Amino acid sequence: MQERESVIRLWFEMWLQGKDLGIDEIFTEDAVYIESWGPEYAGRKAVKHWFTEWNGRGRVAVWEIRQFFHKGSQTVVEWYFKDQMNDGTAEEFDGMTLVEWTDGGKIKFLKEFGCNLNRYNPYQHGAAPQFRDEKAKWF
Repeated sequence: MQERESVIRLWFEMWLQGKDLGIDEIFTEDAVYIESWGPEYAGRKAVKHWFTEWNGRGRVAVWEIRQFFHKGSQTVVEWYFKDQMNDGTAEEFDGMTLVEWTDGGKIKFLKEFGCNLNRYNPYQHGAAPQFRDEKAKWF
């Protein structure tokens, strides 16, 4: 389990530094990576391209691991994320990642899930829900 957690910590650290510190070593050649808002990258080459291109447009300010769960060939990690893009926009949200591993300890599948930080109780004022009049977040 420690080896898997170390690989995930390395992946997060790459984003925090904006540097490829070993994508070839942690992902299989045919890895699939799915972001919480829809994009899917098929193959390590596509993951590397996205990583490099994204880090040219912004930076990850915080990617804090809260906890890990392990079962069989899978790991789930709960985290908090915040970025700052070059165009001035910023995002922050809670999330979870599901990772599937090869027997050799490489990531073959990774899927992210996001959760809005701007939460509220729609039943705070009674039995009928009162939802905010705002666009839903992309995740």
